[in-house]
Amino acid sequence: MIGFENVRKEYPGGTLAVEDFSLEIASHESVVLVGTSGSGKTTLMRMINRMVDPTSGRITIDGDDVASLDPVRLRRSVGYVMQASGLLPHRTVLDNITTVPVLRGISKRDARTRAHELMETVGLEAALAVRYPAQLSGGQQQRVGVARGLAADPNILLMDEPFGAVDPIVRGELQQELMHLQRDLKKTIVFVTHDIDEAFLIGDRVVILRPGCVVAQIGTPQEILADPADDFVASFVGADRGTRSLHVERVDGRDIVVDADGRAAGVLTAHAAARSGPAGETPS
Repeated sequence: MIGFENVRKEYPGGTLAVEDFSLEIASHESVVLVGTSGSGKTTLMRMINRMVDPTSGRITIDGDDVASLDPVRLRRSVGYVMQASGLLPHRTVLDNITTVPVLRGISKRDARTRAHELMETVGLEAALAVRYPAQLSGGQQQRVGVARGLAADPNILLMDEPFGAVDPIVRGELQQELMHLQRDLKKTIVFVTHDIDEAFLIGDRVVILRPGCVVAQIGTPQEILADPADDFVASFVGADRGTRSLHVERVDGRDIVVDADGRAAGVLTAHAAARSGPAGETPS
């Protein structure tokens, strides 16, 4: 479990990044921090592995104050995936993935075996192992970044806008891949994004932040869409957008989900209908 207890971060010069933030993240939970630039979401996440230290308050992992932990050992025990992958350009794909396990004392042979397994897990061809980052596409680089973050088998995975630098099609593929991985691996994920649709897709819970890292609302995607806390949240999540207001129309014997602008958004299957509630209810 990760705990934030009355955390504040003020930089030299008086810039206040985080005012007073408290949150508990359960083991195996995926929590997304979402907000505009300057909302403090990345600062919050980087305090978990002590890349940034709070001015006051505590961050704990399984009850241990991270301030009492050696920062180097802490960072090697926590997976970290960043935007544009952050790969070492002079090292091959395989060597990038094995970096942290080798630093933690795992033999190169075992680390490489694990790296090959992870490459398959994240959808990378084995032949790419000997290539360098510059020889990969953006999507391939991000997959290597995810594999590197998982290489030491961490309980916690921090992801700082990891898919923001790739095109929308690849981004969608990576999002789905992450969701499949989470179902299998059940990590504790803290994910940072400015994209509310990405937040709703990935997060078990979503934390919407105002500037200064002030919490606007915390909840499941369903809870936030059903009952935005205020006008700021409603506007941020696009509650009034046509794509958020859905209804069902019967077309050629099938139930088609249609948005407020009359555009088809999908097909309502028997499985989806069974989960949505009694007959006659429509998505909203």
